[in-house]
Amino acid sequence: MDRRTAIKTGGMAAIGLGVSACASRGLARLTTTRPWVSLPPVHIAWDRIIRTTVGLRPHRPSGFVVRVAKLDEKVIVHNYGHGGAGMSLSWGTGYLAADLAMAHGDRRAAVIGSGVVGLTAARQLQRRGFTVTIYAMSVPPDTTSNMSLAGFTPMSGLIDRDKHTPEWDAQFGRAADIAYRQLQLFVGAHYGVSWVDQYSPTDAIQPPNANAPSPATASLLVGQVILQPGEHPFPQKYASKRPTLRIEPSIYLDALMRDFMMFGGRLVIRKFDTPGDLMSIDEGLIVNCTGLGSRALFGDEELVPLKGQLSVLIPQAEIFYSTNGGARNTGGGFVHMMPRADGIVLGGTSQRGIWTLELDEEERKRVVDTHIALFTAMHSLAPGDHVPAPLTPDTTPSLESHFDLES
Repeated sequence: MDRRTAIKTGGMAAIGLGVSACASRGLARLTTTRPWVSLPPVHIAWDRIIRTTVGLRPHRPSGFVVRVAKLDEKVIVHNYGHGGAGMSLSWGTGYLAADLAMAHGDRRAAVIGSGVVGLTAARQLQRRGFTVTIYAMSVPPDTTSNMSLAGFTPMSGLIDRDKHTPEWDAQFGRAADIAYRQLQLFVGAHYGVSWVDQYSPTDAIQPPNANAPSPATASLLVGQVILQPGEHPFPQKYASKRPTLRIEPSIYLDALMRDFMMFGGRLVIRKFDTPGDLMSIDEGLIVNCTGLGSRALFGDEELVPLKGQLSVLIPQAEIFYSTNGGARNTGGGFVHMMPRADGIVLGGTSQRGIWTLELDEEERKRVVDTHIALFTAMHSLAPGDHVPAPLTPDTTPSLESHFDLES
């Protein structure tokens, strides 16, 4: 995640008052051609937080792995390393993994791991006629996938910018396209998938996604509108608005597990500590979806954790939009908000190489206080208002950074 840091401010009151005062001093009235976007307020306060969760995303600087390997007489199809994009890409990488599995003569398969990557890989195998057993040490709601934000953000935490290869980009593009189409078919209450408008406030418009894998860019930007100064309630100069897919993790993962069991799937609670432990299972075909566990289990030293935290507020049924970015003049860095049935979710944490699951109170304060500042300033503006501000290289975000989301 790219985060700009500026002047550190004090507590939440100081941040909120500072931005609000700036907004009231610098208002400019503009004539616009589009109607003012009216959004209901998000009630963010420390006494509205109902829980904070911590999770570790499995990041590989060179991107996720989908490939075949051998372990004595067993065939291993690896499918891991999705960074913050497991919810987004899993149907696509599961499709690719299942295609590789088709070359194996036996139609019995073992899937290791029951997060979203494991569940979708299992379903893709079942669609091809495999009898599938999932082996996992934990199941929903006790998986890392349950602690995701989550939306369709296939480029989140996925690959370092200097690691792209044409072959990997082509694989990514195919996986992203398959996953995007599949998730659209799941829209509805049963799977907890829906469309929401995402607003990305920014002071500078640059070519979006210039350095990210290109195949999914068109999908991400369908319906995008750039709101001009005076057309939106954010304290930034511009705001990108686009429809995006939202996923309710607890609903979605439970539904996938029910589908897996309904189609004859079998679940075994078990932990594998070494590759030798895998030799004891009956299946000759193994699909490895262990995420960070692949570092120890298969010796992938490139895998590192991206620690994330989410603070969840009391639900607000009237909030029908999400925000991405918008920490203008607060020094707060990157943040984002997603409304869900189980609460208003505040995120923006990505700490590379941190293995602990202990709560980082300073980081929690940054995310919550920055959102307080954003929404305090946002709802101090009236239709047609705009807060002009000088831009500096350290505080000028681009739309490209708005795709670095937790998925």
